[in-house]
Amino acid sequence: MNFCPNSWNKLFTLLSKAPGLVRLGLASSVSPSSSASTSTSSAMDELGTLKTKLCIIGSGPAAHTSAIYAARAELKPILFEGWMANDIAPGGQLTTTSDVENFPGFPEGILGIELMDRCRSQSLRFGTQIFTETVSKVDFSAKPFKVFSDSKTVEADSVIVATGAVAKRLIFTGSGEAPDGFWNRGISACAVCDGAAPIFRNKPLAVIGGGDSAMEEANFLTKYGSLVYIIHRRDTFRASRIMQSRAMSNPKIKVIWNSAVVEAFGDENNRKLLGGLKVKNLVSGEASDLTVSGLFFAIGHEPAIKFLDGQLELDSDGYDKKYRQAVTAAGTGCMAALDAEHYLQEIGSQEDKID
Repeated sequence: MNFCPNSWNKLFTLLSKAPGLVRLGLASSVSPSSSASTSTSSAMDELGTLKTKLCIIGSGPAAHTSAIYAARAELKPILFEGWMANDIAPGGQLTTTSDVENFPGFPEGILGIELMDRCRSQSLRFGTQIFTETVSKVDFSAKPFKVFSDSKTVEADSVIVATGAVAKRLIFTGSGEAPDGFWNRGISACAVCDGAAPIFRNKPLAVIGGGDSAMEEANFLTKYGSLVYIIHRRDTFRASRIMQSRAMSNPKIKVIWNSAVVEAFGDENNRKLLGGLKVKNLVSGEASDLTVSGLFFAIGHEPAIKFLDGQLELDSDGYDKKYRQAVTAAGTGCMAALDAEHYLQEIGSQEDKID
């Protein structure tokens, strides 16, 4: 499955009004190198507070790219990669997918978890301190900025938040993880990431949703599936007219109105893979079986920002909804690191003048 961070890290790319705060999109894995451990003890004061020029919160492509750039610039960053933050392992949404085939440099593809392991190793190589702890709160009201986990406090001159967003998922029988569910075994939250996988090719597929994302993903899936069902709870879509028109005029798309999925069940030839759905008509109350090999949730995302407690100014969505790919996340991480470096240079020059 290809990655679309959707997860795989949706990013906050705007700069905070508070200088020195670069925000991208959470997640953390304590496995610091020996050199990182040494620097940890030297940087920690008697109260157990770590001090750094730059603290990075996140564990996906954006976080590690910013860490690599910052470490090479000798900023000695500290990175919290989280511990099962938002129920996702350190490494972000890429760790929940299999083959990543659209990240440059890997012509044969690469497993998502392996790609993130490599990114993490590269961050460590250049001196990033990494802690497998989830950030519980922050204090951006004064400088230095403060970042808190359950066991550590970090005082930082600048902070990069690269926590991404989490795809919304529906809960019903069979929608969860193995062994009882079919998540990542036919059920996904990103058609662009996973739709080209062999298990979906020339098979009937389904999309749940009624907005622009659902229309877009349904149209995309017609490239691979034999037929695509859009299952929607209402009798009208909330999608824009042009997106509705594209979907409704596609001969490979069929809409199932006023309906909801209540169960997912296995393929009769391979019980480990999704084989179909039980769909309930919300008007008549009748339920029927729908044979599909793939189900894609297209019901939106939630930015992983609760720990910020409203201390950063965000746009209306709270994250970048348009560009949701690993490679764009990495690019934004680079931008954030460069912005942080320039800011630190500026305040350094100002402090020199005062001295």
